[in-house]
Amino acid sequence: MNKIALFLAAMSLSWGAVAQHSKKEVEQDIARHRAMAEAHEAAAKCLESGKKPDQCIQELQTACRGLALGKYCGMKHAH
Repeated sequence: MNKIALFLAAMSLSWGAVAQHSKKEVEQDIARHRAMAEAHEAAAKCLESGKKPDQCIQELQTACRGLALGKYCGMKHAH
């Protein structure tokens, strides 16, 4: 029972932090996510075109500079 109460308390605190963002900050986050999605779509098209993965990753990194953390534009999957 304590684990459930702790989980609910943690969730309520995390939602409180989200609610503190201004409308402008939320709009900026939306724009950033859309830009990241476009960069990932371009990376997928790059791979479909037959280019080497290293070249596509480099293009993804260039497109995502300043948008997301890490060398995979905020997204990494298993291989």
